[in-house]
Amino acid sequence: MSEYKKSVQGKHPQKKPNKFLNTIRLLMFWMIVIILGMAIVLSLNPNAGVKSEERSLTEVLTYAKEEKLEKIEVTGNELKVTSRDDSGLPKNITSRKDGSGTLQEQGFSEVIEEGKVSIEIKENIDTMGIILDIALIVLPIIVIVGFLLYMMRQAQNMNNQSMGFGKAKARLYGNEKKKVTFSDVAGNEAAKQDLSEIVDFLKNPKKYERLGAKIPRGVLLAGEPGTGKTLMARAVAGEAGVPFFSISGSEFAEMFVGVGASRVRDLFGKAKKNAPSIIFIDEIDAVAHKRDARGGAGREDEQTLNQILVEMDGFDNDTGVIVMAATNRVDMLDKALLRPGRFDRHVNVTLPERKDRVEILKVHFKNKPVAEDVKIDALAAKTAGSSGADLANIANEAAITAARLDHKEITNADITEAFERVAIGPERKSKVMNDQERRITAYHEAGHAIVGHVLPDSDPVHKVTIIPRGHTGGVTWFLPPEDRSYKNVFELKDVLARAMGGRVAERMILGKDGITTGASSDLQHVAELAREMVSQEGMGVKLRDQVFNTDEVNFFGDRAKIYSEKTSELIDAEIEALNKEAGQRAEIVLKANRKYLDKLAAALLEKETLEEDEVSKILEGTILPENAKLHN
Repeated sequence: MSEYKKSVQGKHPQKKPNKFLNTIRLLMFWMIVIILGMAIVLSLNPNAGVKSEERSLTEVLTYAKEEKLEKIEVTGNELKVTSRDDSGLPKNITSRKDGSGTLQEQGFSEVIEEGKVSIEIKENIDTMGIILDIALIVLPIIVIVGFLLYMMRQAQNMNNQSMGFGKAKARLYGNEKKKVTFSDVAGNEAAKQDLSEIVDFLKNPKKYERLGAKIPRGVLLAGEPGTGKTLMARAVAGEAGVPFFSISGSEFAEMFVGVGASRVRDLFGKAKKNAPSIIFIDEIDAVAHKRDARGGAGREDEQTLNQILVEMDGFDNDTGVIVMAATNRVDMLDKALLRPGRFDRHVNVTLPERKDRVEILKVHFKNKPVAEDVKIDALAAKTAGSSGADLANIANEAAITAARLDHKEITNADITEAFERVAIGPERKSKVMNDQERRITAYHEAGHAIVGHVLPDSDPVHKVTIIPRGHTGGVTWFLPPEDRSYKNVFELKDVLARAMGGRVAERMILGKDGITTGASSDLQHVAELAREMVSQEGMGVKLRDQVFNTDEVNFFGDRAKIYSEKTSELIDAEIEALNKEAGQRAEIVLKANRKYLDKLAAALLEKETLEEDEVSKILEGTILPENAKLHN
């Protein structure tokens, strides 16, 4: 049994503090303080709280002569008189002397000489003065002692912080009641297969050692954001039943040189003590940049990276420590980290395919009340290119929408609204547009829809709306009929043409110079896609099959240009040609189908939103001009 398992079994759950008991203790403390204070006051003034009546000095003298008094206590000018039980007077009487003379001087000489009453002279004690004097002595001592205790505690805390400054901030998992397993991760079967060998090794290491096999020391999970890399790593730890140390790459970074390296050493030290175990570093690219691209030896991030390299290549395989890391920027990682002996195995966690999306959606809708007619398959078909996180967000938005509308179950309409909210943004029906703006928007979106509908290699129109959504004034939404891994040059050129359809439609109804700012996002999309086609995909004419990497970044954060100025001019010319060709094709299609442009714009002004079947019905009969076709 590993040290980790022993420690887990020997630990008892910590008791949570009882707020009720703490309140009772606080009340008891203050009650004791109040009682002690009252006792001190009563001890200094024994007669405090005794009820007495006020009489004049002449009356007191009369009572004394009549032998009705038992005792008179004189304290300064104050008289406290105790009467006899059979006198018929109140037991306790108070009075005051006239002036500062003695009782003898004020007529009590005869009474005193004859012994008719007992006279007791007491020293005048100023109780409040005594208390004030004591407070002035004690309070400064309490303040000084309290300050010294506070400073000692602060010094101790600073010492603890300085001692723990180089400690790793990794969170330890492994003893949870509900562990994450592969059954909780829908889809990504290929990644599960690669990681199942890691699980098998952690469970049965001798099976591999007997055949001389060495399990990979490091496993790098690479994929798009939201594909479930962290969840997959947790599932490996849950399946293997071993401690799982999770930390983010940014938690190694500090302003002080050497702290990151110290935290790396501490993390690997903890993992070795709890072996077999897994170290998971999320977003490892935060500390594992290419060193030749960062510059400057002795930097904090370089020292941290160097320590990771040393630790990964330093421990033996029989310790049972496996390092897993996740990133969506493999191209940013240092080559020394990716070599065999460190991260031997690279697992690609890809975006889910259609069948995987069905399973993921079922997981996220499992604990939600869903109507019987809800079509999960139809939603999975429409969400091509969505990650697991996107699908989880859609399921959550559907539940929120159903709750907002007071539905008892999640309906297809709720799911559709949630999908559209996530994909193209929420509707902004409160935004007011005048008639001219609505007309321009209707023709703009109709231009997109007609060009996309007519061109043969474009995706079909899914929805057209002139209701503002997100940051747009209207939306024409195209959805692919099936999942595709590649796009050819004809498909991409059709995307460019349909993107230019909105600007061309504006020009047709407003005149040559009557364009608006509504096409700014379309033009930006066209520019970015055309540049990618030329520089990244080798789809230019003069620069066919040539790529020009523009992702390299120098020390100052500028993109490094690794080609000549002449090549740069050719790239710009190719991009301009693609833009011009897209605009010309869109114009040819819209001029040939002008009546359908007017018809679709009118329908949009009337209904504001048109679904796929409505658009297809309106555009039935559109034609593709010969000069708008692409030829090999």
